[in-house]
Amino acid sequence: MRILTVNPGSSSLKISLLEPDDALHTRIELPTGGADRQAERVLAQVARLPRPDAVGVRFVHGGRDHTRPVLIDEEVTKRLYALADLAPLHQPQSLYALGEIRRALPGVPAVACFDTAFHADLPDAAATYALPVEWRERFGLRRYGFHGLSHAYATRRAAELLGAAPSGLRMVVCHLGAGASLAAVDGGRSVDTTMGFTPLDGLVMATRAGAIDPGIPLWLLAHGVPAREIGDVLEHRSGLRALAGTGDMRRLRARAASGDEAAEAALAVYHHRLRAAAAAMTAALGGLDALVFTGGVGEHDPDLRRRLVAGMAHLGAEIDPALNAAARGDALISPAGARVATIVVTAREDLEIAAGTRSALTGTAAP
Repeated sequence: MRILTVNPGSSSLKISLLEPDDALHTRIELPTGGADRQAERVLAQVARLPRPDAVGVRFVHGGRDHTRPVLIDEEVTKRLYALADLAPLHQPQSLYALGEIRRALPGVPAVACFDTAFHADLPDAAATYALPVEWRERFGLRRYGFHGLSHAYATRRAAELLGAAPSGLRMVVCHLGAGASLAAVDGGRSVDTTMGFTPLDGLVMATRAGAIDPGIPLWLLAHGVPAREIGDVLEHRSGLRALAGTGDMRRLRARAASGDEAAEAALAVYHHRLRAAAAAMTAALGGLDALVFTGGVGEHDPDLRRRLVAGMAHLGAEIDPALNAAARGDALISPAGARVATIVVTAREDLEIAAGTRSALTGTAAP
């Protein structure tokens, strides 16, 4: 099947048309924002492409009901709308993009592929919050994890680069972009991750605070700050943006290089959290065979990779400076004989979405 993949992210909308052999026919990337203009752009771009046999759409949150790709019908659409408040940066964009694609391609089946699915089988010890059982059961409170499409692809691709099967490897996969999360992957299976019930948890991100004391929003509520404002700040006005005025890592690097103290401080916070979380993921695995970088920042920021690997040297991680600086696309950047392999993998969520779409429509198992 020829598959059109639709991937709304924190800062862009990516559309790819993949041939039946997964050869890339076309890739389009549009900035997010401005719904009317976005709709016009999507419709105009899709109209120029060959008609696909099916459409696969990335959805960040599948909730308790969706742990594998599913053909979208009216009932599925209702459930996806009900989950929108758990991923307000992404879920509404995915639903909006789905509507526009359906307008452009009437009659073409559409499949939802979920970022939470890769983490659906987290061990109970990793997934369970220490909250009353009645809350957990009534509201579905658990650690769901996100960026699963990216983590799943990077896991398989890293194993290929090492000439090994995922089943024999312990990996920490670092998806680092505007949104960011780590996954501890043991034998190809996610056993821990940094994001939780929503994508707000974990690492410092471009505009999201990451892990904070849950008492902070409670204290703010008690002191008259409206819940809506707290939600807006945590989603859109925190993270690197709050620390240094921008969530753009390239700008921060440039400012820090010129001696900007706010940028230097923001990067220090970012790297501290990242290093601590990577060590925690390694502890969940009981050891480490491979450290994998993917996502826009993970792929294109050699200084970030250098800093994290240096902070994990006691765990066996090493980096070859020349290989790190020269890395373009998929690359092994650790020296020969290193105890822990360090790998850069180009994010290809489109391939994961296409595979999931085909599996949902044919009844075959996804890779």
